[in-house]
Amino acid sequence: MTPSPISACWFRAVLLLGLLGLLLGPGPVAAQFLSNPLRQLLRRDTTGLARVLARPAAYRLQILYTRIRRDAAGQPHFRSYRYRLQPRNYFYPASTVKLAAAALALQKLRAMSAQTPGLTVDSPMLTDSACVGQTRARRDTSSASGRPTLVNYVRKALIVSDNDAFNRLYEFVGPRELNQELHRLGLRQSRLLHRLSVGDQEPGSRHTNPVAFFADTATTQLLVRQPAAYYPGPWPRLGLRGEAIGLAYLKDDQRMLGPLDFSQKNAHSLTDLQLMLRRVLFPEATPPAQRLRLAPADYALLREALSQLPRDSPHPRYDPAHYPDTYVKFLLGGGGIAPLPPGVRVFNKIGQAYGFLIDNAYVQDEAHGVEFLLSAVLYVNADGVLNDDKYEYDRIGFPFLRDLGRRVYEAERRRARR
Repeated sequence: MTPSPISACWFRAVLLLGLLGLLLGPGPVAAQFLSNPLRQLLRRDTTGLARVLARPAAYRLQILYTRIRRDAAGQPHFRSYRYRLQPRNYFYPASTVKLAAAALALQKLRAMSAQTPGLTVDSPMLTDSACVGQTRARRDTSSASGRPTLVNYVRKALIVSDNDAFNRLYEFVGPRELNQELHRLGLRQSRLLHRLSVGDQEPGSRHTNPVAFFADTATTQLLVRQPAAYYPGPWPRLGLRGEAIGLAYLKDDQRMLGPLDFSQKNAHSLTDLQLMLRRVLFPEATPPAQRLRLAPADYALLREALSQLPRDSPHPRYDPAHYPDTYVKFLLGGGGIAPLPPGVRVFNKIGQAYGFLIDNAYVQDEAHGVEFLLSAVLYVNADGVLNDDKYEYDRIGFPFLRDLGRRVYEAERRRARR
C-alpha cells in the first residue's frame, strides 16, 4: 500500500529526530535542542522581536530563561533554557553588579554586628577620604535621619540604581572581599574592580575609604571604625573573550580610533547574574557552601528593594514624574515605556551603559500561578563609537526587552492554565 503524504512526512520527521538524537547523544543537551520553549517562543514572534532576532550576533544578544516548578512541599525546582548564551563572551554589566555589592555589604555588616553590639543597617555610616580622588559622605538628605546608612545605600542602589550608593557599598566591602565572596558563591565568571561613573581606574580602584559607624545621628558615640585599605591583587582571571569593543571611543572629548579595552572593568556573565538573583530569592535551593550569610531580615530588605516601585518608597522618596513605575523594569516595562501587567511583581536589577542593556529578573504573578526567571543582554550601538551617547536604547533596546518579557510572561500564563 502506498503511504499517504501525511504518514510519509511523519516518518521523515521521526527519522530526523532520531538522527539528531544520535548526533547529539542522550541527555539534557539533546532534549533542550529538540524542545527548547525559549527558541520556540522566539521563532514564533514575527513582530516585536524580529528586528533584533534577524541579527542576533550584531546585537550580542544572550537570553537565559528559567522555569520554576514547585513540588508538593512548595520547594522550587529549576529548569533553564538558553538562547545564544556564551558565559565567556564579555559584555559590560553596568549597574547589574549592584545586587552583589548590596548583598555582600549586608553580609559584612551582619558579621561585624556579631562583634559590635548596637550596630545595625540603620546605624549612621560616615565615609571619609584618604586617597586622591576619594570623596566623603557625611550627610544624606534622602535618609530618614539625614545621615547616610547602609540600609539607605542598599535601597537607593536597587530601587533606582543609584551609582553613588553602589560606590559607598564598594568602598565598605572592598574589592578583596567582593571578589573572594563572588567566587565562594559559585560566580566564576564575575569580577568587581571599580566604582561607577567617577572614572575609577588603577590604582585608585584598589584604594578604599575609611568608614565609621555611630550609635547616634549626632555621631558622638562611635561603634566601629574601618580604616582605609589597599588591595594589591591579583584581580580574578576569567579568560573572557571580546573585551575590546567598538570601532572608536571618545576620551576627554577626543575621538580615539580602535576599540575600547574592557579587560580592567567589571564583569558579570548572564549565568552569574541569574545565579546571584537566585542566591537572594531562593537561599533554600542553594548549596549550603554557596549561600549568602544573611539573616531573614537581610533577605527581606533585598527582596523589597528589588521589587519596590519608586513611588512606594518612603525613604528615599522619589518623584513619579522623574521615576515612573517601570523606570528600572526593562523586561515587561521597557524602562518606563509601559506599566507592568496587573498583579505582576518583578524582582530585578538592570544595567545600562556603553550601548549595553541588561535586565536580570524574577517575575511573579501569584494570582495566576506564574513565576520564572528571565535574564537578557543586548548591545545597541550602530555606529560602533563608545562614550558618544548615541545609542539605540529607546528605538531598539527598550522595546525589545519589553516585548521579550511580555512574550515569556504570556507563555507562562498559558502554561499555568494548562
